[in-house]
Amino acid sequence: MSIESTPTEYLLLFRNAGDWHRGLSPQELQEVTDRWMTWFNRLSEQGKVTTGQPLMPEGKIVSGKNGQFVADGPFVESKETIGGYFLLSVNSAEEAVAIARDCPGLQYGMRVEVRPVAAKCALRDMAEAELAQSHA
Repeated sequence: MSIESTPTEYLLLFRNAGDWHRGLSPQELQEVTDRWMTWFNRLSEQGKVTTGQPLMPEGKIVSGKNGQFVADGPFVESKETIGGYFLLSVNSAEEAVAIARDCPGLQYGMRVEVRPVAAKCALRDMAEAELAQSHA
């Protein structure tokens, strides 16, 4: 299945964000926080970040048909925990990756996932194609 994406929108997902700050002194934590804000503000001023927010560590996971299962999660101890996101408006995937490489959290074990944003829902296209084939 191919997902079309606008070449200008990318989502940065900040992973392994649960306990990256352990072992940092209050002064070190403040310095890292300042670097994050400087990075975010610079990208905002350049018009490259549309929005971005940290995520709370707790939440709910809904699964099963009709959402019949609701469980606590994600779990902070998971290395796959997403701690936040930025929505970028840039010229290319390479530019999005270059921005991700400047993430202040990388030196503390955080990972940044770079994902293109789909221009439209691929499932809708598949359903329309199947419907067209059934009427042919």
